[in-house]
Amino acid sequence: MAVQYECCTSMFWIYVLICFLLVLFAGMMSGLTLGLMSLSLVDLEVLLKSGQPQDRKQAAKIMPVVKKQHLLLCTLLICNALSMEALPIFLDGLLPAWGAVLISVTLILLFGEIIPQSICSRYGLAVGATMAPVVRVLVWICFPVAWPISKLLDFLLGKGHAALFHRAELKTLVDFHGNEAGKGGELTHDETTIIAGALELTEKTAEDAMTPISEIFAIDVNAKLDKELMILILQKGHSRVPLYYEQPTNIIGLVLVKNLLSIHPGEEVPVKNVTIRKIPRFEVAVDAFTPLGASGFYMM
Repeated sequence: MAVQYECCTSMFWIYVLICFLLVLFAGMMSGLTLGLMSLSLVDLEVLLKSGQPQDRKQAAKIMPVVKKQHLLLCTLLICNALSMEALPIFLDGLLPAWGAVLISVTLILLFGEIIPQSICSRYGLAVGATMAPVVRVLVWICFPVAWPISKLLDFLLGKGHAALFHRAELKTLVDFHGNEAGKGGELTHDETTIIAGALELTEKTAEDAMTPISEIFAIDVNAKLDKELMILILQKGHSRVPLYYEQPTNIIGLVLVKNLLSIHPGEEVPVKNVTIRKIPRFEVAVDAFTPLGASGFYMM
């Protein structure tokens, strides 16, 4: 049975101090385990290249420590286990056995797990950067035990790899960063649309970007640019308008709407008198002998 020291003696206060330091150390190891291990190498590289100045400094301090993830994990868990196992031994010198177990469980649960992990889950980068020198010292102290275990984990599980997003996951992440998602993102609707469109580019076919020729807004090349036609063009809101000859499927070119700004509607200038630009055509043919325009699609 362990010797119990009476209250207020020198040994009593020494044991109290040791218990306090053990709880503090266990909490620090628990918090760092959550804070540092939750920071992937990809996250740190992003912060190093494009983060805020303070985040860049903190990421630079953490990166050398986190590179060997299994060695870091073993070091933190070994230190955490040692402190938690040693706490009941010293508490046993202050309290009865049942009291030592009760107090140790309460202290470890509250001050060694809940509070540190709550803090490090939110401020993991700042805490990890502050404690990086201490962690390096602990890695060297625990190296004889932690290194063989980390090598075994590397062999069984593989070394830590960069957790990159797939295309669909990255698109969803961009959507979450849009200001329309209501999560505090700064990307506008146009920005998210452009990024999402670029991510989907490899999955789209030419047909996906085409409009059925029966649905396009086109103008007869022999029409006159009177008031009604000019208003209709403005209402459509297009920057370019296709021109056809005799029938809507016979597209011969296009006109830039900005070129019509200098034309007065009262003059009723024929469309064929303005600058007509050539347009690229894309043929979706059933076979090599399908005539141009038979596919019924138009692409600008």
